[in-house]
Amino acid sequence: MKINKKIAAQRVVCSSLVLLAALGLSACGDKAKKPGQALASVNGEEITVLQLNEEMQRSGVQPAQQEAARKQLLESLIDRQLLQNEANKEKTDRDPKVVQAIERAKSLIVAQAYLQKRIGTVARPTKPEVEEYYNQHPEFFAKRKQFDMRELVIASRDMNDPLKAAMDGAKSLEEVAAWLETHQVKFARTQLVRTSADLPPELSSKLLAMPKGQLFIIREGERSLLISIAEIKDSPVALDAAGAQIEQFLFNKKNKDAADAELKRLRAAAKIDYLNKDVAPGAPDAKAAAPAAAAPEASAKPAEAAAAANERGVAGLK
Repeated sequence: MKINKKIAAQRVVCSSLVLLAALGLSACGDKAKKPGQALASVNGEEITVLQLNEEMQRSGVQPAQQEAARKQLLESLIDRQLLQNEANKEKTDRDPKVVQAIERAKSLIVAQAYLQKRIGTVARPTKPEVEEYYNQHPEFFAKRKQFDMRELVIASRDMNDPLKAAMDGAKSLEEVAAWLETHQVKFARTQLVRTSADLPPELSSKLLAMPKGQLFIIREGERSLLISIAEIKDSPVALDAAGAQIEQFLFNKKNKDAADAELKRLRAAAKIDYLNKDVAPGAPDAKAAAPAAAAPEASAKPAEAAAAANERGVAGLK
């Protein structure tokens, strides 16, 4: 039987992330007896059934692999306890950075537990809700388009006026590649496939308006992409194929909306004072106010693209 990769990985990372969680559960070498039936003892410290069950639940092991997984997870808990014991000896749990990390983790866990208790169980989206979302966004589904593109990737520092002029006069990306070779500009060739579900609506509209073979440039920090549209074709997705992903997106959105509503209620009832006015809402950004040259436009695009993808919630359907 193959060992679940997720389980095996836990023993590899237990010396870092897992150790912080373990330290948080045993401040300053507390020897209090743990509840639950003991499965193993590590230098007098018990590992219980409750701990193993918690690990099993978090790992999401498939039923067929549970027997092997239980043994692997128990070994992982033993490794964790060994590290915790040594950390306690060296008073690692008193290191200011570790204490801060533990407090942060504790705060996140407690806050999340409160939200789950307050919000309760959010109803799963109904079939009519899923169908409504599908019909309201034909650009992601029924009328989805696929963009096949070819790219030449160069360093942004090599993007200059002569190269732009060469692109303006070129009839194909191959002519641009030949110009780069002649002028000894290093570049790499790539192929890119994106759909109207992957891209912001404004960019999709611009691409749809471009003729086949159109050349354009996208700057991404230290690199620039010289792109040519090879083909634009229909790539529809049926409701049956998209339904599960839409349902999960709408379910996540319901949970987020409920959490946002609770935070809005709490903020309205609280007295919040910003002791440092520079970080108060509406305060000018010192970096933005500086007269330095503006950052390349593409530097903000990854965050914007991620936000757009989250809003759509259904990008990446194949």
